[in-house]
Amino acid sequence: MNTLPLIKKELADEYETTKQFLAQYPDTLNEFSPHEKSMKMMPLATHVAEIFGWPDFMMKTTQLDFAAGDYQPVFLNTREELMGKLEEDYAKSKETLENMSEEDLEGRWQMRNGETLLADYSKYEGIRHALNQIAHHRAQLGVYYRLNNIPLPGSYGPSADSMEF
Repeated sequence: MNTLPLIKKELADEYETTKQFLAQYPDTLNEFSPHEKSMKMMPLATHVAEIFGWPDFMMKTTQLDFAAGDYQPVFLNTREELMGKLEEDYAKSKETLENMSEEDLEGRWQMRNGETLLADYSKYEGIRHALNQIAHHRAQLGVYYRLNNIPLPGSYGPSADSMEF
């Protein structure tokens, strides 16, 4: 079974759903957080958008080491910037996936913090993890929206605010 066509389709589907979520983003609530231990809304939304670049990054590297400074946080301020980040990162990953082979998914990829190994995946497993992270963090963002009476688009089915999905 070839998994690459399935990954491409799933990334495209998650992109379309996420685009609807970020189109609802309220610039006035960047600092909102439902709990002191929760991320603020803009960093959470930024994280959702930047995950779309992970497949590209994973396919072009063998690891991410936080201690080495391989990850630099992105700071955005507006819905327009969020949408731009989503578009940019999705386009990079889409192009990378279009120009690779099934065998490329067999390589290894690690996430580290210096000597501490945080994750060790095949490239396929790493991309699957990224797709799961999109759904997970978008759901968190949905809770933030609901707490602020922001209508939720449908994701994998209709929402209480939208019959479209």
